[in-house]
Amino acid sequence: MQRQKSILSFLQKPSPASQDGIGGKVKGQEASQFPSKQQNQNAAAVCGSSLEVTGTDTPPEKVPRKVLPASFAANTGTRDSSSMFSSIMHKFVRVDDKENASQSNRARTNSSNIEELPKVELTAQPTEMAKVLSIETDDDLGPETPVTRPGVSRLKRIQGDLPKFGDKKDSSLLDSGKRVKLLQDSNVGNKNHKDVADIASKFDWLDPSRIKDSNRRRPGDSLYDKKTLYIPPDALKKMSASQKQYWSVKCQYMDVVLFFKVGKFYELYEIDAEIGHKELDWKMTVSGVGKCRQVGISESGIDDAVQKLVARGYKVGRMEQLETSEQAKARGANSVIPRKLVQVITPSTIVDGNIGPDAVHLLAIKEGNYGVEKGSTVYGFAFVDCAALKFWVGSISDDSTCSALGALLMQVSPKEVVYESAGLPREAHKALKKYSFTGSTAVQLSPALSVTDFLDASEVRNMIQSNGYFKGSLNSYINALDGVMHPDVALCALGGLVSHLSRLMLDDILRSGEVLPYQVYQGCLRIDGQTLVNLEIFNNSADGGSSGTLYKYLDYCVTSSGKRLLRSWICHPLKDVDSINNRLDVVEELMSHSEKMLLIAQYLRKLPDLERLIGRVKASIQSSASLVLPMIGKKVLKQLVKAFGTLVKGLRIGMDLLKLLQKDADVVSLLSKVFKLPMLSGTNGLDEFLGQFEAAIDSDFPNYQNHDLTDTDAETLSILIELFIEKAAQWSQVIHALNCIDVLRSFAVTASLSFGAMARPLVLPQSKTVTLNQETGGPILKIKGLWHPFALGENGGLPVPNDIFVGEDVNAYHPRALLLTGPNMGGKSTLLRATCLAVILAQLGSYVPCETCVLSLVDIIFTRLGATDRIMTGESTFLVECTETASVLQNATQDSLVLLDELGRGTSTFDGYAIAYAVRFLNFPSVPPSC
Repeated sequence: MQRQKSILSFLQKPSPASQDGIGGKVKGQEASQFPSKQQNQNAAAVCGSSLEVTGTDTPPEKVPRKVLPASFAANTGTRDSSSMFSSIMHKFVRVDDKENASQSNRARTNSSNIEELPKVELTAQPTEMAKVLSIETDDDLGPETPVTRPGVSRLKRIQGDLPKFGDKKDSSLLDSGKRVKLLQDSNVGNKNHKDVADIASKFDWLDPSRIKDSNRRRPGDSLYDKKTLYIPPDALKKMSASQKQYWSVKCQYMDVVLFFKVGKFYELYEIDAEIGHKELDWKMTVSGVGKCRQVGISESGIDDAVQKLVARGYKVGRMEQLETSEQAKARGANSVIPRKLVQVITPSTIVDGNIGPDAVHLLAIKEGNYGVEKGSTVYGFAFVDCAALKFWVGSISDDSTCSALGALLMQVSPKEVVYESAGLPREAHKALKKYSFTGSTAVQLSPALSVTDFLDASEVRNMIQSNGYFKGSLNSYINALDGVMHPDVALCALGGLVSHLSRLMLDDILRSGEVLPYQVYQGCLRIDGQTLVNLEIFNNSADGGSSGTLYKYLDYCVTSSGKRLLRSWICHPLKDVDSINNRLDVVEELMSHSEKMLLIAQYLRKLPDLERLIGRVKASIQSSASLVLPMIGKKVLKQLVKAFGTLVKGLRIGMDLLKLLQKDADVVSLLSKVFKLPMLSGTNGLDEFLGQFEAAIDSDFPNYQNHDLTDTDAETLSILIELFIEKAAQWSQVIHALNCIDVLRSFAVTASLSFGAMARPLVLPQSKTVTLNQETGGPILKIKGLWHPFALGENGGLPVPNDIFVGEDVNAYHPRALLLTGPNMGGKSTLLRATCLAVILAQLGSYVPCETCVLSLVDIIFTRLGATDRIMTGESTFLVECTETASVLQNATQDSLVLLDELGRGTSTFDGYAIAYAVRFLNFPSVPPSC
């Protein structure tokens, strides 16, 4: 009871005589801080006729207080007397009546000696229909108790008690604590963002409601080109010389964030300025070229800014000054510094910076109609790795499931795909979207106009010859097309890729690039795109990362180029018994001599990324134009000196490793069957040739990591590079040999560090006949003690091993089909996936997670796993099941491995059973029903 009285005391109005202002002290120890019943009858009428409170010993729950209208008065009879609500009445006034309430509060303040509390406006707007609203009080009436402070955060209460920042009278409250300070800074920041948003563009032709492309098409037009911009001629005439320089380029590169060099600064304007303000938090001002919206950064920070924007998916270009301001003044007082777009960096063409070990590919796809069988479509493709300076071309024939196109996208894993905006069929568009989001990052899809970007085969040949593209290639691009089934459509795709790179000012890569043929399926175990997804070969199904995948399981590679070769090997498992056994022999030799693995690892760890370094050095032969640019020419030359010196020193380490391995007769004989090595020793060997470049680096560029440039360095370096590139083919063979050694060592490490049993597979040739009365005529898959290689338990325990016997054997006959049943979470899908992974590992030339493994060569792996749908592409669960199963029935052979998991789940029980039985009968009509 005493506690309730003390709580109630905080709800009574203090006497003017007992306090000095709001924070006044008590003047007498015996004096009461609150008026008695006789002193304020009106307050007594509201609170009750007595201070005695009856009830429980715990405080009652908080009752929401009603917001009173402005016309409410606690005591209409005594105007001069104040109510206990007088000092806080302004907090309970309707927002619509703020003006009347402020007058009422001023009248009450003048008639009282108590200083008024800071005024706080209500942020919640009442509805027109509601006269009274229920809100929770935020008044600070005393110490915090369960009654006075219901579950409201401290930060929210402070925010509710803050006055307006523009009121100097209440500025003392702003410094009351750190949280108030944070709130003030936050509101000021929001105000700044609002001010920036209020800055409108001075160019009406940039307004979204008026913007057009160069052909005056609006965004709603099907032929609208978002890469270009229409600028009215009258507006262009009124611009200054610098404005014309900028907008004449920007109107052709609206998809590029364009930095404009002004003195010692790089600036972004208008739409690009909004991106700089949003992504890099740069302050936007109205100045720069033509007094428009702009942000900028100094020369020292431009590289870091470009990398940040590219990492977030933007294409970034730089317009550089072709001469200094002194050179321009020498031509005349009113001379304008000429500028030029020198480079455009995109996420798919980046060659510098921290781009990681994975290959960065840009892919172009072109559909062709060349009289193939009904229901099939031909696609030509070309893709490039700009860092390695390599191009690949090829073609595929695909059906409506787009399984081959999916395999191409999974194998290449491009950062960007260029395709005809109106040329690809609907199924191909679905495949692009489906396989573009299988990884951890989304692929950028760039539709292009058929007329300007994808030319005919004859026009592509003329374009390549007239511009001198691919002159640095060891083999002509025409030779690369000889092994392609449909060379014309592949050449059209190459033309689209060339047009795209030419627009990005990457002519150096086009002139020095090497063109190679690419086969998606030919000569290897065929794994389509859906199977790569189902088996989680490169990306897991949880977050799209590499954790819990076959690639991660095998990846013990030390070098970046070795990791890229490992991915290529996984995409193309071997289908030749001798080649598989050659790899297995090397792996077995390394496993039996662990000291050799350690020695190889010591050398490989010292190697830089030789594959990318040699590509960068080759591209520099055609990049002399960038060296003459003021301010950046010296920077480019300094980077080139470092790259060439690192390449020469890295090749020396690799050559030393190869020479060391050649001293071991057993190892070199095994390695020579896997890859071809050039002649290292002797008068014409690479060892002596490389020694000459080492001596040149030591004499001319001793501190090549941070060399101080001189006037003759450019000429000296150019001569050295030209002499070095004369043996580019031999250097590529050395780098490939080192990559193969790295991957084979990775296979050996994987088998050595395994938790369970690992066995060398016995691989038999493909079956020649399906007759059952021959001893070893049919296909066979016999695995004992098979366990999933990376599906470990939570405590690291191994899965339960299983035996698989399918197909013919010398000793007995086993059915070629197995029906696997069991409860949920019983491990059925795990066993199915482990079987497929065992076959892939065996044909890669790696050890298999089992006790024994005997198998004949498999030509195709098909999987139909799980009950999934693709609603975003308009495909239901039943449609997905039937489509994938139809592809299996049409393409499977007697040497194919087929996995069907939960077939018919997308429909009713009996329909699903009928579908599953029919599929089994169509696949294996000669197999007895008992199997």
